[in-house]
Amino acid sequence: MRSIGLFCLVVNIYCLHLIRATELTFELPDNEKQCFYEEVDKGVKFTLDFQVITGGHFDVDCILTDPTEHVLYQEKKKQYDSFTHTADIKGVYKFCFSNEFSTFSHKTVYFDFQAGDDPPIVPEMLNRVTALTQMESACVTIHEALKTISDSQTHYRLREAQDRIRAEEIHDRVSYWSIGETIILFVVSISQVVMLRSFFTDKKATTRIIVEK
Repeated sequence: MRSIGLFCLVVNIYCLHLIRATELTFELPDNEKQCFYEEVDKGVKFTLDFQVITGGHFDVDCILTDPTEHVLYQEKKKQYDSFTHTADIKGVYKFCFSNEFSTFSHKTVYFDFQAGDDPPIVPEMLNRVTALTQMESACVTIHEALKTISDSQTHYRLREAQDRIRAEEIHDRVSYWSIGETIILFVVSISQVVMLRSFFTDKKATTRIIVEK
């Protein structure tokens, strides 16, 4: 049973690498737009997932067009989203991320573009009419589990990066606020000391004038 599991694990890792996928995290400066291109065959289903990790209100404009420049997907100021479509024609599909609406916020964007379905774990499974064997059933189960684990790891990595950056921003703001309060406290303390000394100084001067008279 252990050898079956090891064999299925190797096969599943190999199958996961056969799927055409593009995964990237990139910097998107303010007032700029970046586009990416992927060639997709007719009848192939593809999925685009994206999420803004850092910057501003964590939003970005996204547009996806087919080879004829027909708009398939367009959203403005989205923090994250997912779009799935089956290609009607073969060609190069373009998807762009825009931060042109922002004048000073620098963004970090993650996207994952996957085209095509999962290949069969065992080639003979395409025309199989009988029930799966124990090894084939184990391979299918492990394959689905590995896909779930991979998606979960990506999701948690993005959440960890986003939360970490937010925590760093809050830490910086608290630090600056603390420094500002400390400076104000020193200024107020010194002002109070100076005012108190001025009261006693005026009293001594008045006393001298009365004695001289």
